[in-house]
Amino acid sequence: MALTKEEVLKIAKLSKLSFEEKEIEKFQIELNDILKYIDMLNEVDTSKVEPLVYINEAVNNFREKEEKPSLKIEKVLLNAPESAENAIVVPKVIGE
Repeated sequence: MALTKEEVLKIAKLSKLSFEEKEIEKFQIELNDILKYIDMLNEVDTSKVEPLVYINEAVNNFREKEEKPSLKIEKVLLNAPESAENAIVVPKVIGE
């Protein structure tokens, strides 16, 4: 499946790109080379290959969850520049 010049121009337009004539020809050749390579990959027999989830056999080794005591609200609010009603007051950033 080879791309025509018109198809390359359409792809460029959809991508909000503009090219000079020489560049269009260059991209047409490059895109066609990529499509040929994809066609070649599609011809490879993978029927005996198991699907791969991870490239290597590494598994996530997460720690066990352990509860730790959190800071008291009073101590947290001592670090805040401003607080009100047991909450940290921050500048309004949206809806002004």
